[in-house]
Amino acid sequence: MRPKQWTKNAVVFAPLIFDEKLFQPALLARTFLAFALFCLISSTVYIINDLADIENDRLHPKKRERPLASGALSPRVAIAAAALFILISIPAALWLDGGFSLILFGYLLLNVAYSFYLKHLVIIDVLVIAAGFLLRVAGGVAVVGVERFSPWLYLVVTLGALFLGFGKRRHELLLLEDGADAHRAILAEYTLPFLDQLIALVTSTMVIAYSLYTFSAPNLPDNHAMMLTIPFVLYGLFRYLYLIHVKKEGGAPDELLLSDKPLLATGILWVLAVIVVLYVW
Repeated sequence: MRPKQWTKNAVVFAPLIFDEKLFQPALLARTFLAFALFCLISSTVYIINDLADIENDRLHPKKRERPLASGALSPRVAIAAAALFILISIPAALWLDGGFSLILFGYLLLNVAYSFYLKHLVIIDVLVIAAGFLLRVAGGVAVVGVERFSPWLYLVVTLGALFLGFGKRRHELLLLEDGADAHRAILAEYTLPFLDQLIALVTSTMVIAYSLYTFSAPNLPDNHAMMLTIPFVLYGLFRYLYLIHVKKEGGAPDELLLSDKPLLATGILWVLAVIVVLYVW
């Protein structure tokens, strides 16, 4: 179920925070439930993906230790668990909000398609990962009923996901070297120079998009105080680039965010700065 990767689902809180509804208990509770359902359905996706990739995962130096690949977990148990999680999460999502249930179901279908087909299409494989983050944000929008959530943030989230996705592909190429395509066939379609160009393009575009958001979104303070959060975004991006280029990390972005103290501190400070600007300034 990969609970460490549940941190990805935290983006569902973005609409609540940026629409200035963080301290409304009813909406906070709805968002927490949406987060929990995304955790459950994403775990379902991980199980399905691991079932589809058992043989390939056994060729990976780290993924070979996963329960299914190592033989510690029976495929029958995994299939039963995935079916049970779907039967729980989709009706619960429908009870929470009709629009949210469609988004959650769409997320499930997209990722099942990714597990069996889309991950074999160059560039499309990373775009699908980014689409998953975008659907998480859309889910948060649906349960909150936003009024002032800027479209710029959809773009920033998408670019951020592409940044992490291409960084992960780069790490896989370095880690697996000549055996990369044996583990994940799509890696044969990527090269380090190509990925470095994509990462540079996405990084610069993300900085521009976030900067434009900080002074052009209509719901922000007239004094443009949100621009004060730009340095945190810049440092976070630069720190992550340092980790993937110098430290050769980036294979698990969600775990890296929690394990690298400077990166974690930057994320916390950015969130606090955003809350101060939106709710206190």
